[in-house]
Amino acid sequence: MPLRREVLAVYRRALRLANDWGKYASQSGDVLAEKEYIRSESKKIFRKNRYISDNETIHDHIKEAETRIEMAIHYKTPYPRPVNIPQSVLPPLSAKLKKGQRRAIKQSKPIYLKSYDDSDT
Repeated sequence: MPLRREVLAVYRRALRLANDWGKYASQSGDVLAEKEYIRSESKKIFRKNRYISDNETIHDHIKEAETRIEMAIHYKTPYPRPVNIPQSVLPPLSAKLKKGQRRAIKQSKPIYLKSYDDSDT
């Protein structure tokens, strides 16, 4: 695997972030829970994606991991930010989603949530 070194580097960076989270956290009360969230989320996502062999997809996932790390540091929270779905594609509450609406919602998903499928979020 030619990208193995990059993948392992970003994984180590995520685990280092968990260990050093006290420097970045906005509130000192939830630091332990946030550290554990970073560790468990990193392990879960990296294990889920370990069988991906397409270089382009691997690059996308590396970029996703780096983006999530940078956003966690910047916003001082390790949890993903909410997705803003364009209101024009949402149906009335009682209606089913049409194919175009599902596609628009999928396209509006930001890079830092690409590893999540609908059952995870």
